[in-house]
Amino acid sequence: MELAICDTKEALGRRAAAEGSELIRDAIDRQGRANIILATGASQFEMLAELVAAQRIDWGRVTGFHLDEYIGMPMTHPASFRKYLKDRFVDRLPQPLAAFHYLDGQADPEAESRRVGRILLDHPIDVAFIGIGENGHLAFNDPPADFDARQPYLIVELDEACRRQQSGEGWFATLADVPDRAISMSIPQILKSAAIVCSVPDRRKAEAVRGAVEGPVTRDVPASILQQHTRATIYLDRESASLLH
Repeated sequence: MELAICDTKEALGRRAAAEGSELIRDAIDRQGRANIILATGASQFEMLAELVAAQRIDWGRVTGFHLDEYIGMPMTHPASFRKYLKDRFVDRLPQPLAAFHYLDGQADPEAESRRVGRILLDHPIDVAFIGIGENGHLAFNDPPADFDARQPYLIVELDEACRRQQSGEGWFATLADVPDRAISMSIPQILKSAAIVCSVPDRRKAEAVRGAVEGPVTRDVPASILQQHTRATIYLDRESASLLH
């Protein structure tokens, strides 16, 4: 695991997107296609904007997946991750993707997890663009996380810290409005990605960053498992890196 500390969140977004773009181009050059995972949330705003503007990517050879979705969430809801990725990424690209496999939050969650999981197993991931939650989660794998899950996607319960983050970022009017269950890509599936580009700006993430980077690998800080990945880079700004020794 490597760290890249940037002066601002805008610089973080540029550097993370630049690395990710190069990895996508390399995969296309090597095998004629690329498969990517995209995260959502406020931490990904700058990176996604830069990725959409990246040059020399044949997006028609790229297949995308996303990490998680609230159970019962319609795509019309402002907090829908499907809506987020469609509005902020898929619809802004200069050409259509080969495919983007959304998780349907209104479908039967077990059946939907299996459906997208089967597709994912046929598309080894070249680049995963992810973040870290305030409670140290990866995707919606809150602590204590399952490091041994065998399924590509899990049905998970969201803890209060996770739900408070979603409310605090402005996606919901009140904490009570935040769903308490979601479909989430499992941590072992995330770690199967050939490369991981992790964007983590803002002071509110500093404690989680310190635990993930400087603490032991533990289920109580799910993002600490990134220490064991062979090609993971965590992009920080000065605020999110402020507690590192």
